[in-house]
Amino acid sequence: MKFFIDTADIEEIKAAKDMGLLDGVTTNPTLIAKTGKPFLDVVEEILKEIPDKPVSLEVASTDFEGMMKEAEYLSKLGDNVVIKIPLTVDGIRAVKHLVDEGIKTNVTLCFSPNQAILAMKAGATYLSPFVGRLDDIAHEGMELIRQIKTIKDNYNFKTEILVASIRHPMHVVEAALIGADVATIPYKVIAQLAKHPLTDIGLERFLKDWEKVPEKPF
Repeated sequence: MKFFIDTADIEEIKAAKDMGLLDGVTTNPTLIAKTGKPFLDVVEEILKEIPDKPVSLEVASTDFEGMMKEAEYLSKLGDNVVIKIPLTVDGIRAVKHLVDEGIKTNVTLCFSPNQAILAMKAGATYLSPFVGRLDDIAHEGMELIRQIKTIKDNYNFKTEILVASIRHPMHVVEAALIGADVATIPYKVIAQLAKHPLTDIGLERFLKDWEKVPEKPF
């Protein structure tokens, strides 16, 4: 399973890259707004840091014409740019046209298998179901991933399932067990994946015993 980082913070992107865990980046208007920097400054930093991995940039328009205009602008910022499109009727129409133009797409804000079928049939490069937001309203977000994986396998759709709105490490584990193609993960959750209380206890004991070793070489 590929790991994308869900952020617009260049320091988090560098940290994930330095660990060898970075397969791509997803952004959205909320994440970019959190940086407090101009849009183009943020995007240029990210694209410079990872020029050879997919970076999802989201359109702001909700109508077909606006989406197409913004998508064409964003796609020219870098060869690795993927256009994020909302899962609406106009959005699906935009995906079809962008696919015909050879532009990669990431269909976002997916909350049902019905929506997923539309995105996959339209030829989306990635489909982003939001598991955390479904959990927030007492639906099992990961059940949607299982449903989409079954539909994808039934019809051999090429769209990659990109699990989004990940809130904790178990979302990542479940996505991997189901066989999702990608998980887009906040940096704090990537760090949490390495944590276990028995690891901490074991390390503490080893360090205490190390202090007892005579004539240590380092």
